[in-house]
Amino acid sequence: MPVPPEHLLYPRRRYGMDHERYSWSMLAERAPVAWPHGANLAVWVNVAVQFFPLNQSGVPFAPPGGMSTPYPDLRHFTLRDYGNRVGLFRCIDALDAFGIRPTFSINAAIAERYPRLLERLAGRGDEILASSWHMDTLHHGEMDIDEEAALIDRALRALREGTGQPVTGWLSPAGAQSRNTPDLLAASGVRYMGDWLNDDLPYAFRTKSGELTALPLSLELDDAFIIANNLHSEWEYAEQIRDACDYLLAEAEETGGGRLLALSVHPWVLGQPHRIAAFEAVLEHIAAQACVWAASASEIVAAWTEQQAAA
Repeated sequence: MPVPPEHLLYPRRRYGMDHERYSWSMLAERAPVAWPHGANLAVWVNVAVQFFPLNQSGVPFAPPGGMSTPYPDLRHFTLRDYGNRVGLFRCIDALDAFGIRPTFSINAAIAERYPRLLERLAGRGDEILASSWHMDTLHHGEMDIDEEAALIDRALRALREGTGQPVTGWLSPAGAQSRNTPDLLAASGVRYMGDWLNDDLPYAFRTKSGELTALPLSLELDDAFIIANNLHSEWEYAEQIRDACDYLLAEAEETGGGRLLALSVHPWVLGQPHRIAAFEAVLEHIAAQACVWAASASEIVAAWTEQQAAA
């Protein structure tokens, strides 16, 4: 049967968005963003330090990258552990070699299970943001609000105590949220989140406890998505990242406004000995560009927020 006319008549129906979380805004029509040091492109390299439980519940879905064969799935469990034991340090060495500062998104279970690893990462002085408790603590629409609030509080408290940092950034496992997640994050002192992917620049996101900044962390340029999901080679990954970098730089030059290149790096993927050279090639290409500003996530958010306040 055809949809009746009254189906399309509801209070929030209008041009743009049918919600109040953020304002309707076309990228081409916004005031230009100017990054520090005259840069046209801000680069956020987010290195994921994750814990995948062997006995995952998979509620309401199995987490991407999680266990996929009957318990105990030691093959995938130990491969993920390889990322934290070996691959992570190859990725860090590559980033340091090209002077590109990473931000580490960390499952808070790392603070409990691998405190020396957390201590070592915090000791570098790089920014650490929270990624819930572990990869199987998924935020979703059927979650009780008090249960979710307690989970967020537990994760933030563990990372803040374990690092001595304020930890004001957030990435949900699998990028999944409930309708309450942004409100609970803002109420817990989080200032930006990377789960919403619908832009090439930060944007203001409204919550019941004030404003968050949505800092989109690209899925299309995620190493696990390109290599493990799309089944492209590591050198195809490198080509795609170089293409994105060059295009965004050219677009920024043409429009007179800055752009954001956000890369999600999983050490259990790129930290493999047969892939690390491709990651190094990506970093070499980025570092060779004259108009690139490689910064932490919160530095990018601060630069953008300052300009919005002055506009």
